[in-house]
Amino acid sequence: MARTRGHATGYWLQMLESRRFPAPRALITGLIAFALLCTRALVCHAEAPFSLATTPGQLPKGVVPIAYRLDLAPDLEQLKFSGREEIDVDVSAATNAITVNAVDLVIGKAAVVGDASARVSVTMDAPRQTATLHFAHALAQGRHTLAIAYSGRIPATPAGIYYNDYSTPAGNRRMLVTQFEATDARRMFPGWDEPVFKATFELSVELPGDLAVVSNMPPARTEAAGNNAAGVTLKKTVFMKTPRMSTYLLVLCAGHLQRIHDTSSGTDIGVWTVEGKAEQGREALQGAVKLLTYYNHYFGLPYALPKLDHIAVPGNYAAGAMENWGGITYIDNALLMTPASSSEDTRQNIFAIVAHEMAHQWSGDLVTMAWWNDLWLNEGFASWMGSKATDALNPDWLIWLGEHASKERAMATDARSTTHPIQMQIADESEIDTAFDAISYNKGEAFLRMLEVYLGEDAFREGMRRYMKAHAYSSATTADLWSEMSATSGKPVTDIAARFTEQPGVPLIRVALACQSGTTIATLQQERFTIHDPNATPLTWNVPVVLAVVGGHTTPTTLLVDKSGATASFAGCGNPVKANFGDTGYYRVQYDAAALQALTARYAALAPADRVNLLADEWALTQAGRSPIANYLNLTRKLSQESTLVVWIDVIAKLYEIDDLTRAARVRSAFRNYALKLLHPIFERTGWDARAGESNQTALLRAALIAALGRFGDTAVIAQCQRRFAAFVANPDSLAANLRSPVLQTVGRYADQRTFAQLRSLGRAASNTEDKLRFYYALAEAQNTEFVDQNVRIALTDEIANGRVNRFLIQVAQKSSDPDLVWKAVVAARAPILEKLPLGPREALLPAIAIESVNPAVATELLALPEAQASKGARYRTARSVERIQERAEFKKRVLPALAGWLSSAH
Repeated sequence: MARTRGHATGYWLQMLESRRFPAPRALITGLIAFALLCTRALVCHAEAPFSLATTPGQLPKGVVPIAYRLDLAPDLEQLKFSGREEIDVDVSAATNAITVNAVDLVIGKAAVVGDASARVSVTMDAPRQTATLHFAHALAQGRHTLAIAYSGRIPATPAGIYYNDYSTPAGNRRMLVTQFEATDARRMFPGWDEPVFKATFELSVELPGDLAVVSNMPPARTEAAGNNAAGVTLKKTVFMKTPRMSTYLLVLCAGHLQRIHDTSSGTDIGVWTVEGKAEQGREALQGAVKLLTYYNHYFGLPYALPKLDHIAVPGNYAAGAMENWGGITYIDNALLMTPASSSEDTRQNIFAIVAHEMAHQWSGDLVTMAWWNDLWLNEGFASWMGSKATDALNPDWLIWLGEHASKERAMATDARSTTHPIQMQIADESEIDTAFDAISYNKGEAFLRMLEVYLGEDAFREGMRRYMKAHAYSSATTADLWSEMSATSGKPVTDIAARFTEQPGVPLIRVALACQSGTTIATLQQERFTIHDPNATPLTWNVPVVLAVVGGHTTPTTLLVDKSGATASFAGCGNPVKANFGDTGYYRVQYDAAALQALTARYAALAPADRVNLLADEWALTQAGRSPIANYLNLTRKLSQESTLVVWIDVIAKLYEIDDLTRAARVRSAFRNYALKLLHPIFERTGWDARAGESNQTALLRAALIAALGRFGDTAVIAQCQRRFAAFVANPDSLAANLRSPVLQTVGRYADQRTFAQLRSLGRAASNTEDKLRFYYALAEAQNTEFVDQNVRIALTDEIANGRVNRFLIQVAQKSSDPDLVWKAVVAARAPILEKLPLGPREALLPAIAIESVNPAVATELLALPEAQASKGARYRTARSVERIQERAEFKKRVLPALAGWLSSAH
């Protein structure tokens, strides 16, 4: 499953810093300890190869499903459905009861097919989300078929089976959608809703005859199904049997839909949209055709289904996309390009998200993690594979440079006390959604890239091919992957990999240089890198560190740095040595004073990947209290000739963090003046308007610079944005697609009531999700605090689809001049807002709002809310927020005097 991504902010909403005053450390430390009670252990233990018997989970393993035959009859007017299913099961030992998952379902009747004497009664356990079938006499060992008749409701909340209302020029329409990951298939049918229980599915659906119906497999046949109570003609669509797969990968969508299609390697590839928008999926379709050819070759196993559909869901969708096998669903702005208004960022995001989801068709669908503690096998791998494929097919996008931001998000999370291992312990359903985070996705991706560089592309790919072949149509654990990688590479993969996946944290490599007899000696030592975690457990890794001499002619060397450290020698003295050369490693680097000074002096001689890596590490060292902020700021003074997108994206993100720390501080004006001085030279070279033949990197950089200059108060940029917005209102074609987001953000930031109303009106009228979210996210930028209540009231309306309400409010909290005011407003209105959201986003929203504060009272208020203590997952999210509140308060107290001193000396 993909989260919406982007070059400047990524598909994880950035957790920026906020204001207020330092909190008493003892108070917050106690609150964190309280909040962490009953959460997961931070260090996992060595994992065994896949075995059904030892796979964690809630359901007994004595009865397993073999095949489902589902007949569903949804009523899209009454918003309810009835269902009948037959499940072939294999009983390993005689039993009087079988337990399955079921949520919000009413089971009317259950029976054993062919055994009239096997009377069945059913008991429901709502807290455990199960139904248990009790038999009058024991079912014998062997194969049996269960028959269950049941019914349920179709809500608007985007989880399970739900409805999605959207507007069209012809009036309102209704779409039927499913979203089952992680544990919501049980809302549509009783079954074994855990990933290890794979089975085949034969789905049939009765719906009005004018609706298109899409599932994992092509239709086997359609037939008349009479009329419903309102006299509407019904059609029954019977789909072909699926391969063995997990329940969360089943999909059903229906509505007034259109399809465009193409073929690749004999596979029918389609894009489904609502009526009138099919051609907006053309670019995604063309990308999917290229990607399928690439993946078929890479994995050595051809795509397993006869068709692969990509389905655009308008608005009401909680994630970015979902990898349902053969029927991938997307929030529509992650799949569709609107010619007049879609930006270069949107174009690249669409390809990257399609690449991510198509990688899942092998890693996740064909081979599935046995239990959610190995979620990273799905998400980390799909993130890495998607980036690799996107880079191979679009080399001018410089994807691996851009993925630096993803790695930074992972390391920022991983350095704190509330991190978790890549292989995290999942005890119950409430914790599963917390695993969909920067550790599983971004750390998983970064580690796999480091491992591939160390093993070599050929050995790594052959290991993946062996892994896929060995576990096709079944499940696997991380240990299975390392076993295959070891076999193909001949290197100690498990010794390296297990420490990075089974324990939390970021390695820190300390580099000291010395000149001895005309030779540079680099001495490397390691320790654990932490931020605001003085009591962190000491950990060590086997770290493959790539070293190279800057300006030298020697080939980079790779050292495996263990707890004893390592040394390397280079001919000659005087040239600096760069560690993590190429920025392919997952670790921080701290140089001794002389080595850092030498690297800073030779900044311009570094490649872009090494420039951004050096800058990012120095900022992280500042956050950790290991380096003064002057070291980072001195590096930024080397940027006068910098023109690389990835460097500026990283620097702008750090400038935003510093700017948030300066809220209500006297130093803010001086800092913003410095930021403007830093950004002006590159903006003068980039300019407002695109030039013929310019690169995609320049287009993306221009947008980032306009947004940053607007934020830091550049009066000329603000005025130009306002002029261009006025022209846009009169003629939308007047504003280039790549400028729309930064212009609207800047206008929203300085909006008065009239402008706020204009933006809101444009948002209401927008005909596609990309434009709609642009307008509403512009409203979220508003700095005048009188708009806080208005924005929260917007979240109570149906202007923003349920699946995006939480993201809008998080934007409001992140961008506001007073995050504490946003917190109070959201808490006061929380009940109807939370009702709109699925479980995971519901439990995440309040901690995500609170985290923008540095006020200890907010931490206390968050902990006191019943929603914050509702489950293990909720307590874990709360602990993360409480930790960050304290951390930023202390960082602000420490860094602002040093910032003021540096700014004074710099001028």
